[in-house]
Amino acid sequence: MKMAALLAAVSFSPRNKPLTQESLMPLSQIEILHQDAALLVINKPTLLLSVPGRAEDNKDCLVTRLQENGFPEARIVHRLDWETSGIIVLARDPDSHRELSRQFHDRETEKAYMALCWGQPEQDSGSIDLPLRYDPPTKPRHVVDFEQGKHAQTFWRIIERCGDYCRVELTPITGRSHQLRVHMLSIGHPLLGDGLYAHEQALHAYPRLCLHACMLSLTHPQTGERMRFECPAPF
Repeated sequence: MKMAALLAAVSFSPRNKPLTQESLMPLSQIEILHQDAALLVINKPTLLLSVPGRAEDNKDCLVTRLQENGFPEARIVHRLDWETSGIIVLARDPDSHRELSRQFHDRETEKAYMALCWGQPEQDSGSIDLPLRYDPPTKPRHVVDFEQGKHAQTFWRIIERCGDYCRVELTPITGRSHQLRVHMLSIGHPLLGDGLYAHEQALHAYPRLCLHACMLSLTHPQTGERMRFECPAPF
């Protein structure tokens, strides 16, 4: 475990701290994987919102910190959950934002996540095709619902087996909220450190949600070049 890096990531971003000039993360603490005139590719730390929340005490987020630290034009294209770390792309002009958003909508991007999951699946790989919907009574959780849920599909592949848990590469075909977390739960292997879906053993097996966006491939909105970005998981 890279515990020093984990603690550093957790310590700087209390979720309910009001946004002030003093609380803004220095840009040096946000890793920029790539930047050019059209886009920014960022390694988002855990415990940081992608965009502002509705409540006044949830205004601190990645896009605000970038806009306040030299990138006022940055616009979010897609999101990662508050606890999920890893690769996220932002556009730097309206045309690029429109084109990148289209690529995500039309599923022309490729994404992969690294996760630590409780238990040992019998197979080394598989596909999960279960419809999901938001569940208001257990807000903010999502559930499998064959009648009202939206189509959701995930491919998974074991990278390493480690006693009580395994390291898994997850490839979402669709992009539903909490898709990877609910899908792995549905086959009996919740993510370690998942405060919404994990049972007690899996929850306390690691001090953060073990889900990291480790790869993103897209087409540059201006040049048409196919680009691939990778960022190893911190766990």
